[in-house]
Amino acid sequence: MKENHNLFISFFQHLHTINQHRFLVCKLCFKMGLYWQGLTHDLSKYSIEEFWLGVRYFQGNRSPIDAERKDRGYSTAWLHHKGRNKHHWQYWTDFHKGKIVQLEMPMKYIKEMICDRIAACMVYQKDKYHPSSALEFLDRSREQYLMPEKTVAYVREMLTIVAENDLDKAMEIIRNNY
Repeated sequence: MKENHNLFISFFQHLHTINQHRFLVCKLCFKMGLYWQGLTHDLSKYSIEEFWLGVRYFQGNRSPIDAERKDRGYSTAWLHHKGRNKHHWQYWTDFHKGKIVQLEMPMKYIKEMICDRIAACMVYQKDKYHPSSALEFLDRSREQYLMPEKTVAYVREMLTIVAENDLDKAMEIIRNNY
């Protein structure tokens, strides 16, 4: 009975986290003129394939994808998610003749990625969020070595702008210069 109670609570906590994240991304995307992307951001998180794994692995302070990976060695939720959301650099990765092929991301998806990362840091870090949180996350991760060269350069530039400016001003600078 206790496990069902915890799943019930996790259901609503996970739903709240997704909604909060999407609202923040939408707000940031709107500031960059990415209206449709803001409205449609991460809709796949409500799918059966992603949502129920998110409930099962909900933690509240980080993505359930990390917990699923730790438990299973991989994440089926992530495999589903990255294949449907163009703001993830992995969407733009393929394999051909035994080699990894990485396409540079279109700028509008890099901008959405910036909004996504800022919002994720805000949601998971709560009161500990600060303007350089997303840049620090990038610096701590190995993904910077896996992303296409120009994509990671743009992401770093934009997250540096966010770290060094008021958020509204940073969104304006990015919107107008990229």
